[in-house]
Amino acid sequence: MRRLIFVFLALLLGLAGCASLSKHSASVDNTATAAPLPPYSGPKARIAVADFDVKAAKATREIGSGLREMLMTALINSNRFSVVERQALGAVIQEQELSASGVAQGDGGTQRGKIKTADLMITAAVTEFEPEASGGAAGVGGGGGVGSGILGGILGVALNKAHMALEIRIVDTSTSEILAATRLQGQASDVSGAIMGGVFGRHGLGTGLSAYANTPMEKAIRICIIEAIRYVSQVTPANYYKY
Repeated sequence: MRRLIFVFLALLLGLAGCASLSKHSASVDNTATAAPLPPYSGPKARIAVADFDVKAAKATREIGSGLREMLMTALINSNRFSVVERQALGAVIQEQELSASGVAQGDGGTQRGKIKTADLMITAAVTEFEPEASGGAAGVGGGGGVGSGILGGILGVALNKAHMALEIRIVDTSTSEILAATRLQGQASDVSGAIMGGVFGRHGLGTGLSAYANTPMEKAIRICIIEAIRYVSQVTPANYYKY
């Protein structure tokens, strides 16, 4: 009996060791990786980002706003897109009206009729948001169960494997035609690696996401946003790159 228990424990330890080799993953239809985007210096496509639709149970509207902020920053820093702001449009128009009225003092540099329109609109839905997707102690697949309980007691190792997913659509604003759509995923069980910089520069997490700073969830978020930039840049037709 003791021999059987020993063999069982050895098998579980071996499986846990194999599972720990994969520290993070990202996918666009299960094929893409989170490698950095290559440098770019050509013409840009003009794009806007709609408010994120939050459908995941563990996400909030504030988290959706933070993800939108991060996506816009990454789009700009990728040097592939000219991003137009729409949330602050009311304030911009108000400033133009104030300048044109003659009531305010200024140099007259603010003019009406020059607001740029986007050729493309990105819409996104947060469908999964799991800061501790695997939870518990180490085991087969990082989940709970008998195996995880035994190994957790022996090794004292916790696997906090964070996960999130976005549904992305790229819409032609002139025709309302959906040009492309996909599901993006980001997953991580650590916080190491160059994924924490890149197109984000020195910018931190967006609004409502500070609680996940320096956790696997931050890395999962950044992986997902980078994959969104990669996907949008790859599937946007060449004729939209004209600015």
